[in-house]
Amino acid sequence: MDYAVEAERLVKVFGGVKALDELSFHVKKGEIFGLIGPNGAGKTTALRIVSTLLLPNSGRVGVFGLDVVEKANEVRMILSYLPEEAGAYPNLSGLEYLEFMARFKAETKLQVKELVKEAVTISGLGERLKDKVKTYSKGMKRRLLVARALMGKPKLAVLDEPTSGLDVLHSYHVRETIKRYVENHGITVLLSSHNMLEVDYLCDRVVLLNKGKIVAEGSPKQLKEKFESKNLEEVFAKVVKIA
Repeated sequence: MDYAVEAERLVKVFGGVKALDELSFHVKKGEIFGLIGPNGAGKTTALRIVSTLLLPNSGRVGVFGLDVVEKANEVRMILSYLPEEAGAYPNLSGLEYLEFMARFKAETKLQVKELVKEAVTISGLGERLKDKVKTYSKGMKRRLLVARALMGKPKLAVLDEPTSGLDVLHSYHVRETIKRYVENHGITVLLSSHNMLEVDYLCDRVVLLNKGKIVAEGSPKQLKEKFESKNLEEVFAKVVKIA
């Protein structure tokens, strides 16, 4: 099977700490794949390696057949990465920010215009896009950033905690946007999240990490059945305790 992401025996060490311990996982094309686990489990490290922002100590990752180390520039052309703590230029309006970011992806003014138009729709921020980003709430900023990440219809969107710290309404908007984009445009999403409701709703498959290793893998339904749990929070608690 051709995979969107193939991670094989990844090892990453920071000082004396092994953040990833021969981690392997495979993401199918067109699915939403989740990495979940406690703080320090290695989720963000794995996402950054996939996104070409960190080099592994050993192991390899392929993104649509492209090695993330040897073909980093080519991978960046088909991938979009949204960090958990991403920000936007505060003194630009939302619209100006989207136009600025679109120029990195587009080759013509028409393409910039089309990307921005798509981002405006994704964000759902309407007239507020005319206001400076520094006037936005955290939820509005996150919606702007998700729009930036998805507007170019990347083959792979890597999203680190896409709804972290958001209220119910902003979280709902972001989740529905991600799900709709996968269904309508066939993109692949690799995400991490502490929100088990979000993971259960969005993800086709998940892996649960602990101390840089996979301790459980499957669809949310499979995991709940295997561990005789009512929800993924209960699975999470049982597996981390077992591990």
